[in-house]
Amino acid sequence: MVVLTLGDVDYVCDYIRHGGNREEFLKRFEGAMSPGFDPDQHLKRVGVANQTTMLKSETEELQRRVQQAVIDRDGPEPAQQNFQVFDTICGATQERQDSLFEMLRKPLDILLVVGGYNSSNTTHLVEIGEKELPTFFIRTAELLKSFTEIVHFDLHLKAEKTSYSEKLASKEPIVVGITAGASCPNNLIEDTILRVFELRDVAPDLVKQEAARAAEAQQRPE
Repeated sequence: MVVLTLGDVDYVCDYIRHGGNREEFLKRFEGAMSPGFDPDQHLKRVGVANQTTMLKSETEELQRRVQQAVIDRDGPEPAQQNFQVFDTICGATQERQDSLFEMLRKPLDILLVVGGYNSSNTTHLVEIGEKELPTFFIRTAELLKSFTEIVHFDLHLKAEKTSYSEKLASKEPIVVGITAGASCPNNLIEDTILRVFELRDVAPDLVKQEAARAAEAQQRPE
C-alpha cells in the first residue's frame, strides 16, 4: 500500500496497534493498495520503502512511527522480525539535502534553488530552505530579471509569481546560497552564479577568471 502523508502513516500505525474498522481502512486507501490487500492480514509483517526523491527527514520520521507501532503491538524482539526498512533514497538526492543542511548552518541572506518545477527532489530543497530564509525556486538564471524582479515558483500557490529581495537590491555585501536539484545540468547552476554577480555589477568574465585562478591555486603542490 502507498501512504502520502504523515497523517496517513498515523492512521496505519493506529490500526497496527489497535486494529479497527476494516471497511473504513479499505475505503480510505482505495486506489493506493494492491489487489486483495487486507489490513488485518498484511499489516502483521511490515516493510517500508520510500520514493527515491523523498525528503530524508520525513522518510526517517515515517519509518520511526511505523517501527514504534509494530514494537508497541509485538514487543521489541518480535518486532525485529515483523518490521523491515528498505532505504531507496537516491544517493544524489540525499547528498543535495545533506549539503543544503550544511550550507544553512552558515549565515545566508537569500537562497536560490534551481531546477524543474515538477521535480520532487528539487521541491524538497525549496521546502527545506524556505523554513530558514527567503528562498526563490527558479528554472533558469533568466528568471533573475533584475534587483526587483525575480520570477519564481511558489509551492503553496503552485504557480509562478514575481517577487524581489531587498537584500539582493541592497548595496550592502550579501551572502547568496545556490543549490539545485539532483538532475539539474551544471551549466544552469553556473549561469545562475554568473547572473547573481552580474546583478551586483560584477562582470561574468571577471568571475570566470577568478574561478580559474582559484582552481589553479588548489592544484598547486604545497
